[in-house]
This record gives sequence, structure tokens and C-alpha cells, in this order.
Amino acid sequence: MLFPTTLVGSFPQPDWLIDREKLAGRFPPRVRARELWRVAEPYLEQAWNDATLLAIRAQEEAGLDIITDGEIRRESYSNRFATALEGIDIDNPGTALDRSGHPNPVPRIVGRIRRKHAVEVDDLRFLKAHTNRRTKITVPGPFTMSCQAQNDHYPSAEAAAMDYAEAVNAEIRDLFAAGADIVQIDEPYMQARPEQARQYGLKALNAALDGITGTTAVHICFGYAAIIHARPSGYSFLPELRGCSCRQVSIETAQSKLDCSVLAQLPDQQIMVGCIDLNDMTVETPEVVAARIRRALPYVDKERVILAPDCGMKYLPREVAVGKLQAMVRAAQMLRAEHGG
Repeated sequence: MLFPTTLVGSFPQPDWLIDREKLAGRFPPRVRARELWRVAEPYLEQAWNDATLLAIRAQEEAGLDIITDGEIRRESYSNRFATALEGIDIDNPGTALDRSGHPNPVPRIVGRIRRKHAVEVDDLRFLKAHTNRRTKITVPGPFTMSCQAQNDHYPSAEAAAMDYAEAVNAEIRDLFAAGADIVQIDEPYMQARPEQARQYGLKALNAALDGITGTTAVHICFGYAAIIHARPSGYSFLPELRGCSCRQVSIETAQSKLDCSVLAQLPDQQIMVGCIDLNDMTVETPEVVAARIRRALPYVDKERVILAPDCGMKYLPREVAVGKLQAMVRAAQMLRAEHGG
């Protein structure tokens, strides 16, 4: 099928599950932030399951082709995995600068990073048990996690990133063994810290993908629209992903009005074209969404285009998120009619 549709990862969590006002009033958590959950610990797993079901059904009813679990069980895209690893002192966090330049509590590395156990496999199994559509699950990338940590153990940030890569590789293998159709690695800090990314970020990412044969994606963005409002007109790290062994690259074009000619420098991978502006609380028309995709088509073969929001939809009101997804699905239908798909 031409122009398949999907989420980047997250879907809005219900107000009865998480304190969305507190969530939006702080930078995305890098350490655990259990105080954000409204449901008491003994009932939290059941609440996560119920809310994940709602997210799955909302995606299906909107018409998405590839379904995620909405990252409902996570306080942020990265902290649940990053704080589950050996070598992290979760009781005594460190500090690191966020991509906005503000200090933020982060995992403190005190020993060798190792994956103790699968972190997201049960999440994937729950997702697969409740949809018959293709499934995708996301994991944080090794470079981004190394930037979101205080390194009190390794001789260099690169050394830490390479052990993070080993942990991510093990997780991806288990996710594909459990039946994932697509595994996406989130690497937003490659855009935020391009010089470091050029030094060792791509090396760490490819190490995380070493030996993986399933369909993999990498997401690189300018940050959550709810947190970081200003957007540059172009990426500082994107053509370099041509050297990445992933099958798909997820980028944002809507809010930034990206000059899509840069996509010609990624001639082999599928491109998840971010076509939903998450800073705008109005619901785009299908015509607006389709026009954003058409901007990319001179530079990306139509067979390689996937429609998605710019980034995770975590901070949107649910009714706005649903409306935007419906518009995106309708835009995909329009494009298929135009291009015979």
C-alpha cells in the first residue's frame, strides 16, 4: 500500500491516569517520575492496560495502518528504559543540560551499563494481543540516552554510548522475537548535538542495529512542540543518516516548514514524513496534510513515503490528537487516489 499511516510513538494519556498539567509544566522526565501518576501503585498496571486499550482503539478507529501502544506506560519516551538498566543509580540522580540548555535530573551512571531484562517485550505482547494491524514499538537510542545521563563511570561519553548500544541491541532482538513488525529508535539528541553525533552517534546507532534483520526506524526531531516552540528551517544532522543501517527515517516537516530538498540525500530509506503540526491546536484539513506530503514527493519516491505526526502526540488534548489523525488518514486516501495506490 502506498502512503501508510502511523504514529511516531506516543498518544495522549488520559487525565484520569496521569496529571497532564504537571507533565506539561516541566521538562520531560529523564529519571522516574512516579508522582505524575494519578492511580495508586496496586492498580497502576490495570490502569495502564485500560488506557493502552483506549489508545489502540483510537488509532484503529482513526484508520491508522501501523499501530503503537501509545507509550501509555511511560512518563517520557526514554526514562522507562534508561532507568531499568544495570549500572544506573536511580536513587541518587545526576544532572545534565536538556536540549533547551536547562539542567534536569538524569540517570547517574555508576557502573557498566547492561540490560538486566527485557523492558518493553510485555508491552509489545499486550499490543499484539489487541490489534490485528501491523505493530510498531519504540526504544530510546544509545546516543540520546548517553546525553541524558551523568557519567560517573566511563572514561568518555562515547564509551557509555557504546554500552547503551549493546543494551538497545538486546532489547530490539527480543522485540522482534516477540513479533514486532517495526522497532523505532528515538534519537532526538542527534539533532540537538550534531557535532557529538558526528563523532560517535552514528557509530553507536549502528551498533544498536548490528545483526538486526527486522524493519527498523530512527526518529530525529527538534523536540516536543509543547516544550520547544521555535524551530529551525533545517536539520543540523540528517543527511548523515544515509550511513545508518535502519530501514526508515522519521523526520518532522510540518511545524518547521522544512525544506524537503534535504530528503534527496536519503535515497534508499523509507521516510516517515512528519505532516501534523503539534504546536497548532486546530485540526488540519486533509488538504493541508496532503499538501505537506506533496512538498516531499519531488525528493522521495512515493513508495518510500509514510505519513506520521511530526513527533509524539503525548502533550495534545486527546480530541485534538484524534482529529489530526483522522485528517492524516484522509490525506493518505487522497494521495493514494492521486497516485494509483
